[in-house]
Amino acid sequence: MVRTAEIVTPKHPDKICDRISDAILDECLKQDPNTRAAIETMGGHGIITVTGELTTTAFVDIPEVVKKVYGKDIGVQTNIVRQSPEIAQGVDTGGAGDQGIMIGYACNDNEEMVPEEYFQARKLAQFIYKEYPYDGKTQVTITDDNKVRAVASFCCAPTEELIKMVETFFRYTDYEIESIHCNPAGDWYVGGFDADAGLTGRKLAVDNYGPRVPLGGGAFSGKDATKVDRSAAYMARYIAVGLLKENNAREVLVRLAYAIGYDQPLEATAIIDGKVENIDGYDISPNEIIRLLDLKKPQFSKTAEWGHMGNNFKWL
Repeated sequence: MVRTAEIVTPKHPDKICDRISDAILDECLKQDPNTRAAIETMGGHGIITVTGELTTTAFVDIPEVVKKVYGKDIGVQTNIVRQSPEIAQGVDTGGAGDQGIMIGYACNDNEEMVPEEYFQARKLAQFIYKEYPYDGKTQVTITDDNKVRAVASFCCAPTEELIKMVETFFRYTDYEIESIHCNPAGDWYVGGFDADAGLTGRKLAVDNYGPRVPLGGGAFSGKDATKVDRSAAYMARYIAVGLLKENNAREVLVRLAYAIGYDQPLEATAIIDGKVENIDGYDISPNEIIRLLDLKKPQFSKTAEWGHMGNNFKWL
């Protein structure tokens, strides 16, 4: 089967927005671990807008956080209000912050237990980013005869240099290069918000496992852990990894579903090498997920850089 996945660098416009949203969350959590946040960031062409809901005792200079993440001066607009009390009344009792379906996945393709095409695309992007830490993206297609078709587009990186880096990277893998497409539209030197707009939560497949695995809930970045979009997706991954190891399985997919205000999932299903099982032995209430995975700790800016799964976080 032919499979493809892509990765974008931390300097991609959408990832800058994810990183800003999570940096604001982290700054709040440093002062107030009980912060409730749902921060959305949009940026492009000289202006960054931060909006959403924030209930916290923390004081955060949001324009300063934005400029620190972005790395240079830029106009900042803010429009932030407190969390709706009608949402809060369900969360205050320990219930989920919203309804939704969350997917967890783990497989034995590699040491990070993520799909191999996603793994290779991420490693390739990180390899190039060390030399060219700019706006960029990679895409890797793996064929059923272990050949790869590689794509790499990086700002400020000459095409010939990119080709050499792709060739060097795959020389140390088990794959044979079938084709390389570097800066296929030509070299480029204007990236980030100078070239394009960005938005929090627009790279969901990149944040999760790539397109091989279905998407369930919403975006992660900017949301505190009472939002099961984030915390239950991490828990689903934690369970999937545990079941993969316990059953010496090839792959595990976990589905969790919640209703707003309720503390137990309406569905907790695992598919282990094609066999469907109910999930037992885990407390999957939001409060227990937060406790188990230590999700009141400021740590989320890092998750927004290279994906939330398979990067040695507590949920693995």
